[in-house]
Amino acid sequence: MTKMDGVKLDVHVKPSGASDQFAFAFVKLLRFCADLFFRKQYGHRAVVLETVAAVPGMVGGLLQHLKAIRHIQNDQGWIKTLLDEAENERMHLMTFVQIAKPSLFERFLIMSVQAVFYNCFFFLYLLAPKTAHRVVGYFEEEAVISYTRYLEEIDEGRHENVPAPQIAIDYWDLPPTARLRDVVLVVREDEAGHRDVNHKFADELAGRLTPAASQ
Repeated sequence: MTKMDGVKLDVHVKPSGASDQFAFAFVKLLRFCADLFFRKQYGHRAVVLETVAAVPGMVGGLLQHLKAIRHIQNDQGWIKTLLDEAENERMHLMTFVQIAKPSLFERFLIMSVQAVFYNCFFFLYLLAPKTAHRVVGYFEEEAVISYTRYLEEIDEGRHENVPAPQIAIDYWDLPPTARLRDVVLVVREDEAGHRDVNHKFADELAGRLTPAASQ
């Protein structure tokens, strides 16, 4: 299995069953739209896609919270994990806003995409939480690929390796001399972690893992 800077790059969960096939096809559609619209403008792509990525953790955390108090049962740590994921993705967004400086049109696109995706994902998670977690797992697989390509663009000189914004230095405790490449590395590591966690959550909901195995 290919690794770079400690991150497993070629992780892919093969779709199993109709719900996984739906999740995989949905994410591939999102990837096609992103490639068509942004091409190799990875900073601007990150701004819009991190807006989407910050939604699932908050939705999942909310619905898992309501489920736990409705059934008066332990959540097995899911709520904190999902809310931490939402915060982490929001910090990705705040970081890339500083780097890419989105235009007014892109800010409008952010609001529009978030409004549509939030409602769609809310009902997906409400009705089919396993599928929802699989969507996020596949989404994060694509994020790892995108940030790997972003690194390649930086290393080959097609994207300027600008200084890291202060918000990123503070959040990830990076050195004051950190550059864009350092930011992309830590963001990719975060995405790989979210990928693995959400695939494990989907597997547990499918009955393939015990709760202890997913922690």
